[in-house]
Amino acid sequence: MTDDNQSPRVAGLGLEAFTGLTEQEALLRLAQEGPNELPSRENRGLLAIVWEVVREPMFILLVAAGTLYLLMGEPKDALMLLGFVFVVMGITIVQERKTEHALEALRDLSSPRALVIRAGQQLRIAGREVVPGDFAIVAEGDRVPADALLRASINLSVDESLLTGESVPVRKTASAEAKALDVPGGDDLPSLFSGTLVTAGQGVVEVISTGLQTELGKIGKALQAVVPETTFLQKETGRLVRILAIVGLCACALVVIVFALTRGGGVAVWKQGLLAGITLAMAILPEEFPVILTVFLALGAWRISRSRVLTRRMPAIESLGSATVLCVDKTGTLTLNQMTLKCLDVEGHSEDLAAAGTELPEPVHALMEYAILASRKDPFDPMERALHEAGKRWLMETEHLHPDWTLLKEYPLTPELLAVSQAWTSGTDEVTVATKGAPEAVAELCHLSDDRRARLKEEVMALASKGLRVLGVAQGRYKADGLPDAHHDLELAFIGLLGLEDPVRPTVPAAVAECRTAGIRVIMITGDYPATAESIARQAGIADPDKVLSGSDLKQMSEGELADRIREVNVFARVVPEQKLRIVNALKANGEVVAMTGDGVNDAPALKAAHIGVAMGGRGTDVAREAASLVLLDDDFTSIVAAVKLGRRIFDNIRKAVAFTFAVHVPIAGLSMLPVFIPGWPLLLLPIHIVFLELVIDPSCSLIFEAEEAEPDVMQRPPRATDERLFSLKSIGLALLQGFTALTACLVVYLVARPLRGDDAARALTFAALVVSFVAIILANRSWTYSILGSLTRPNTALWWVLGGTGVFLALALYLPTVQRFFHFAAVRGVDLLLACAAGFVSILWFEVVKLVRRRGSPRAIADAPSN
Repeated sequence: MTDDNQSPRVAGLGLEAFTGLTEQEALLRLAQEGPNELPSRENRGLLAIVWEVVREPMFILLVAAGTLYLLMGEPKDALMLLGFVFVVMGITIVQERKTEHALEALRDLSSPRALVIRAGQQLRIAGREVVPGDFAIVAEGDRVPADALLRASINLSVDESLLTGESVPVRKTASAEAKALDVPGGDDLPSLFSGTLVTAGQGVVEVISTGLQTELGKIGKALQAVVPETTFLQKETGRLVRILAIVGLCACALVVIVFALTRGGGVAVWKQGLLAGITLAMAILPEEFPVILTVFLALGAWRISRSRVLTRRMPAIESLGSATVLCVDKTGTLTLNQMTLKCLDVEGHSEDLAAAGTELPEPVHALMEYAILASRKDPFDPMERALHEAGKRWLMETEHLHPDWTLLKEYPLTPELLAVSQAWTSGTDEVTVATKGAPEAVAELCHLSDDRRARLKEEVMALASKGLRVLGVAQGRYKADGLPDAHHDLELAFIGLLGLEDPVRPTVPAAVAECRTAGIRVIMITGDYPATAESIARQAGIADPDKVLSGSDLKQMSEGELADRIREVNVFARVVPEQKLRIVNALKANGEVVAMTGDGVNDAPALKAAHIGVAMGGRGTDVAREAASLVLLDDDFTSIVAAVKLGRRIFDNIRKAVAFTFAVHVPIAGLSMLPVFIPGWPLLLLPIHIVFLELVIDPSCSLIFEAEEAEPDVMQRPPRATDERLFSLKSIGLALLQGFTALTACLVVYLVARPLRGDDAARALTFAALVVSFVAIILANRSWTYSILGSLTRPNTALWWVLGGTGVFLALALYLPTVQRFFHFAAVRGVDLLLACAAGFVSILWFEVVKLVRRRGSPRAIADAPSN
């Protein structure tokens, strides 16, 4: 047993009475009951990925073409083509495996650690290894590792808002006889539940249920069964692929029949016609579209994870570009969740610690002294930690700190009296009582007059209006044998008020302003007081911070009234988790696309109802993460804004990749089909040519366009409409026009070269022009704002790898005799090749003129063009 396994906070629990399970017993129960965690969805294995690949239409067409070559007595062509089949298959499998590994890396499968007693020894183990029958030690600040019964305790209180929504911790009472768990909620019960937070005291629990058998596990299991809905983008892509597949098959049949009938109809001719038909089907089939969606969304999730946001559901990335409202929590998201002591206020004197020097005025010394005495020596509560830090800074060299005093009695906070009092002794028979808590509760303990209470309320509101959390402090003196049993029976003297601040994150105002520029509303939801909420909203830059709706206001409103009021209200205060669902539904009723943050079990319905649920990773629960689409690892608002920006970038790049795919399939289909209908023309493209072109197209779609940086105005446009088509008529029209101009250039090259250089040399020059036109289409579509020359300054490592590889393979196909024969090429002259490549490149330059005209007419026009 090492020191790391010891808990510093278990004195007085009588641990010697608990022996616990042996390691062998624990291992046996772990095998029987399974790990103490929610199971993750099964991942696809290598064989499953291979099976999906071999069922792809493109794979089937490639195998069919290779088989046909064998039947035609062309074993070399068949082996070359089938070799390319396995290359393409390997690339696809590697991409799919990378996707799977990226998703595995994004899953948050960590479980909290637990301190258990086994064979009489304290051991710190992973939470997933806790088994029924284990004795676990829990103390202030710990998460309960499993559903359990309390067997020994000292002043144990637990926050069960995770399961009940009640923000006030409940007291727990140990029981040696209890056998069954109670329902969550209620004081003085021995039942503790997995995932709940110990807020005070310490105890020893006996584990009853683990994993899916816990209360938390039952909720998580139900949420895990939810099947993600197919998104608009997926439906639209599937519909387009089906249409083009049908068109491709019909065109294939037509080409086979026309080719055979116009060339005599012999067996060899029918085989050639079938080969031409397969080539055309491969040319038309847009098999890149599913690749684009899969790779872009998976790699997009990885990119978003670098902004500290994990993606649990890929379609959420698509939805990010449409978000019109971000509903965020105040504490920890807009603020740092780091309490600091900001202000000390005693009657007749107020001290702003931000402006204070190295010493404080004497009148406020007692206020800080008794506030620290009313706190734990080793605090977990962030406000108490802030008080201790302030004491170390300003009272260290004074007589107002008392580390040697002994705690004699504690009066804990209760729902009826929101204050805590601690009685201390310095070794004499005189006892010092220090109290802190809600100002109205402390005022009640001090029995202040109505007039003094009214003035106190004004002082509290003045501090709260500055965004401060306000506490009252009081003190009293008793003889050791004169302390009353009841908290309310204390006779205390009021000292003053503390103002604690949870500062707004420095990056938040700029991020909120960026959201406003991008047409996104930011709504703040908090359980804090309206005055504090208004102050924080004002500091964060949220619009109309003075218009605040409270939880009590929400209770009195109908759904229609709320939907009407919510159009102009961006700040909600004193809101309980259940009311978040009403806010989400009201926004959705107004046609908004809602992103909602949440951290507790009671937030799960709102997270599921929102278009984009964002769970807090730092302080959130497993159940909230299960319900959410995104997990915010650092709970920072700027991470959400960064994710929205990346979501817009990803959707833009998907559009560019789709436009490129449409454009390049036009010349491929044209060069495959025209020779069939023009007597005397040989086939210009064969399956091996299509495979080569696919080796250019696939990396371009999945690597080059995915890696493109965001357009300059990506956060200066309004959100994309949810029903806005990825394949709008205008964007498809521009893409098809690019394809037709490339096809025209290739036909011109062929018509000029054929009578001068012969069929095979003309085919080679036409193929070179086609490949270079593809390169020009890539460069032109990298940015719809920058010119080709301007976009070359934008970093994209994948671009140079793809272009370099394409150049090398094209040179081999044109000049290496063995490869020439496989491609049915003849040697070409350098000047001819230069002219053919120039024709291919120049064919796309008209799009540069379009970009220039649009850029001069409207800086944002070309970026918005595809959505028109």
